[in-house]
Formats: sequence, structure tokens, C-alpha cells
Amino acid sequence: MSVAKPGATIRYTAMRIGIFMGSLVFVALLIHFGVLPKGLGGSNFIWTILLALVISAPLSFVLLRNQRDQMSQQLVGRVDRAKAKLEASRTQEDGITQ
Repeated sequence: MSVAKPGATIRYTAMRIGIFMGSLVFVALLIHFGVLPKGLGGSNFIWTILLALVISAPLSFVLLRNQRDQMSQQLVGRVDRAKAKLEASRTQEDGITQ
């Protein structure tokens, strides 16, 4: 019995979260050691998250290109199958009403 592979969307999301978490740790370390400013007043947490988002977005865009393409192909396949089922249902209903 084989174990089913997780979907491309789940893999992409997990990898994206992993890149964000890595960026968050990296930014927190840079702030802790004084390489980056701590932010204004009590905004250190928000500042850290925003910097991590700014760093992780382009990294995800470049590093996860293949995974994003696989996810897109999987979603297109699902949409095509749903459209085919809808069209088959529609033509079946048209045949009954005529």
C-alpha cells in the first residue's frame, strides 16, 4: 500500500511558510545583534514580521518557481475536470427538457 503524495498546493504552502519562518529567524537575529534597528517604541514585533515578509517574498518568488508551476498545472487540471463535469451535466439536462 503506497502513501499518497501531498498535493502541490500543500507542498508549495509548506515551503512558503518555511521560507518565511527562516526569514523571520534571520531578521530576529539581525535585530538582536544590532545589525538592523529595533523599530520605534514597542513596534519591534511588527517591524520584525514586516522585514521578514519583505525578505521572504522575493525569495519565494525565485526559489519556488517550479513548485508554483506544478501547483498551477494541478489546479488547471482540476478546473478542467470540473468544467467537463458541468458541461456533461448541462447537456444531460438539455436532453431531458427537450
